[in-house]
Amino acid sequence: MSKKGNKKEPAKFKTRIGGQALIEGVMMKGSDTEAMAVRLPDGTIDLETWSLPAAKWYQKTPFIRGPVNFVTTLIDGYRCISKSADKSMQGVEEEEPSKFEKWLTGKLGDKLMAGLMVVAGVLGVALALLLFVYLPALATRGLAILIPGLDDIYILKNIIEGALKIGIFVFYIWLTSRLKDIRRTYEYHGAEHKTIACYEAGDELTVENVKKHIRFHPRCGTSFIFLVLFISIIVNTLFMLPWDVVWLRALLKLCVLPIVVSVAYEVIRINGRYDNVATRIISAPGLWIQRLTTREPDDSQIEVAIAAFMPCVHEDKEKDKW
Repeated sequence: MSKKGNKKEPAKFKTRIGGQALIEGVMMKGSDTEAMAVRLPDGTIDLETWSLPAAKWYQKTPFIRGPVNFVTTLIDGYRCISKSADKSMQGVEEEEPSKFEKWLTGKLGDKLMAGLMVVAGVLGVALALLLFVYLPALATRGLAILIPGLDDIYILKNIIEGALKIGIFVFYIWLTSRLKDIRRTYEYHGAEHKTIACYEAGDELTVENVKKHIRFHPRCGTSFIFLVLFISIIVNTLFMLPWDVVWLRALLKLCVLPIVVSVAYEVIRINGRYDNVATRIISAPGLWIQRLTTREPDDSQIEVAIAAFMPCVHEDKEKDKW
């Protein structure tokens, strides 16, 4: 009997290149290069690339790197989204500004846009804290008062709170996906994933090849957020965070958030590196939610994703390895 059938298949190549959908564009980040490509109103692709500094020790040390990379990714992503919004509107005629807008511009000048971005960022963080930290705790506390005996079952309250957080997250994604502009961003998200999958499969990066690949990826930010929400149930239970005062519980949850993020980051790295029954089970919910956060892209969106991806590919493929 031939031993050929007993040979192990070579492990699938997995790249460290990752990305993010932008407004009418895609950002990709490799080992030493980052790039963003945006489709301009005239149909051309604007490509911008920049070199990345060598990773510091705190960006590579397990459990420390998670919160650090999470914060830097948020800042970098927000900056790229803002730039892509400006680029995607180049050449588009704007409405005549009102007298109040002219007065603000005259008084603040370039500081006006920077100030608006800061305000938008603060409001976004405040909304996230309200939806995913305070409201689930408040609702669970209310249920514990209404349902006899629930207040005495600490673990069950944590599970209910976690389920509410995940439910709010899924509903929020579903609701925003109804908006046309957000739906287009989700299409670019699909283009980003399919391009990475094409590269990992060893296929040439062409539109036709990319279209063949799946739009779901285990190392996606959507999967990471789900893991953060799920792991927070376990961490909050282990630390025995109090339920008596809702605002105090919310504050303490923020204090243990770096621990939650660090664990979630290491889990998603393991999921990205290995493919077995355990990692597939862990990845399954995040991949399911990606059915909402990704859409099938058109050819022009795939072209943008490929344009952003190519500058990030290292000459030595081993340096792109996950």
